[in-house]
Amino acid sequence: MDLEKLKYFFSTTVKSGDSESVMTSNEEVERELAEIEEYNQKYPEPTAEEYSTLPIVPGHAPYVTYLVCLIELADEASYYGVRGCLNNFIQLPLPDGGNGAGAPPRGSQKNAGALGLGLQASSAIGLLLTFLGNVTPLIGGYLADKKLGRVRTIWWGIWIGGISHIIMIIAAIPSVLKHGHSALAPTILSILTVALGSSFIKPNLLPLLYDQYEHKRDVVVTDEKTGEKKIISRQATLQRMTLVFYWTVNVGGFFAVATSYSAKRVGFWLAFMLPGIIYFIMVPVFISLTPKLKKETPAGYSILGESLSVLSVAFEPGFFSRMRKGEFWEYAKPSSIAKHNPELLEKTRKNGEKKVSWTDQFVSDVRVTISATYLFLYYVIYLINDSGLGSVSNSQANGMVTNGVPNDLISNINPLNSVQKIFIGFILASTASVAGAIIQYYVYKLSPCGDYASNCDIGTGVAPISVWVECVVYALQAISECFAMTTGYEIAYTRAPEHMRGLVMAIFLFMGALSAALGEALTGALVDPHITWVFGGTAIAGFVFAFAFLFVYRNLLKVMDQERQEKEEKLKLEYESRLERLDTSKVELISDAVFINGVNKEKDVALEAIVSNTISRG
Repeated sequence: MDLEKLKYFFSTTVKSGDSESVMTSNEEVERELAEIEEYNQKYPEPTAEEYSTLPIVPGHAPYVTYLVCLIELADEASYYGVRGCLNNFIQLPLPDGGNGAGAPPRGSQKNAGALGLGLQASSAIGLLLTFLGNVTPLIGGYLADKKLGRVRTIWWGIWIGGISHIIMIIAAIPSVLKHGHSALAPTILSILTVALGSSFIKPNLLPLLYDQYEHKRDVVVTDEKTGEKKIISRQATLQRMTLVFYWTVNVGGFFAVATSYSAKRVGFWLAFMLPGIIYFIMVPVFISLTPKLKKETPAGYSILGESLSVLSVAFEPGFFSRMRKGEFWEYAKPSSIAKHNPELLEKTRKNGEKKVSWTDQFVSDVRVTISATYLFLYYVIYLINDSGLGSVSNSQANGMVTNGVPNDLISNINPLNSVQKIFIGFILASTASVAGAIIQYYVYKLSPCGDYASNCDIGTGVAPISVWVECVVYALQAISECFAMTTGYEIAYTRAPEHMRGLVMAIFLFMGALSAALGEALTGALVDPHITWVFGGTAIAGFVFAFAFLFVYRNLLKVMDQERQEKEEKLKLEYESRLERLDTSKVELISDAVFINGVNKEKDVALEAIVSNTISRG
């Protein structure tokens, strides 16, 4: 294909809608084509034969990857550091004989406390933070895609989160705590702002991390020393980057151990100041990092927003009838809208965008994505058993012997995740609730206050059971995450269309919000002497959902294998079709473009339509 003809083709036929505004100049086209040609020569795409003969290995991410991970570590350390102390801060009163900052007298079995609002209030407020932390990332992801871009959105999150930490420290100052519930208002405000700040950071850091990898496909490289060829796998490289990323998440989570001891030994002002100090590490790191980052410009649209628009049409009146007929998704396709509501295709939003801007294929992709994430619904009950009842376990520890160990320390012992089986994970989480019920039964049985052990002042005030017994509960929950959490996300992520994977993450996070909402509904039962029944009830529900999941998805692997084969066949057909178009259609179009040279206006218009369609397809 003649380079000059190709340059002329793009510079004369691809326009932005204004005849005086040319999208791509000859120089830009020449430079871009030269860069593409140089890249393809240096990093050729593997052939089918090379895939079967050459070793496939992960590549190396640039060093900025690890600085992005440092930001995630600081964010998670600050979040979990505050979250770990929040239960005691809200539930328990200032200890008698303490230092006035929330720390109990040394040598006593008492735990750190401040507001004294009780178990129900602490669980409700803690679950509010969990709920907001799982819902608000939808906002951050939307703004990054639509308006701000990832880097600017993260900056907004950093400053909002910084304000929240300052407010939290103010709420924990001894002079504020001595006025009783006056610290509640700044505490609630800090929870709202920390959730908002996290929502701008959480959904954008991992995509920003992926943006730093230079290759958009697998490439063949040759070792300069040995001359050996190998395939650098994009997927394997991204998996390696993801492992480093989630390693920092877990390391950050362990920072709650330090804040638990700080509250127990010194007071809550130090427990909340330490996460704030760690949090502000992000500022100099991100300042130095920003100029080095590869930045994705906002797309001007959001997959999430577009998907919600599709669902709003699909759920128009009569959707039950359409579901029964198998026409639920067909109804939202533009080709169908043209028949039942053609006026909608012409309507525009206030910004001038069309209300129906999606394609039939986009609706099909949304359908596949939603189908792939149905299994997430089972996680609502699973997450209740996986520490989803707020501060009930910390409250349980209040009635046990601590010997100087913070009652909220055990909840921070949660090892790293790995990939195993979802069903086993559900069973283990339910078993953890059974263990919690058994422990609570013996706490009631052995406590000086009997069935009212959570706030006991008789004798030692605790049952002669070591708080370390609770390790059984948290270990089972942690192991269950190794089996259930990553596996469920991986299955849905694999089944979803590539451009819908951000939506998959949003839906997965939203299940945590639903679980937190259900936990809020259960807080009314979190009072003595009913806590044993709360553990037992959630365990039974967990077992039921585990076996229901096993039955419903018993053939899931066969379905996924069939989907994989269909996807490979579809890609093969698209590849062959693209080659055919490159070899025939575009050559003919270039010849026509050179021949016309702007003389025949009607043919120019027709040509632009054909070119736009060709480019949009491939």
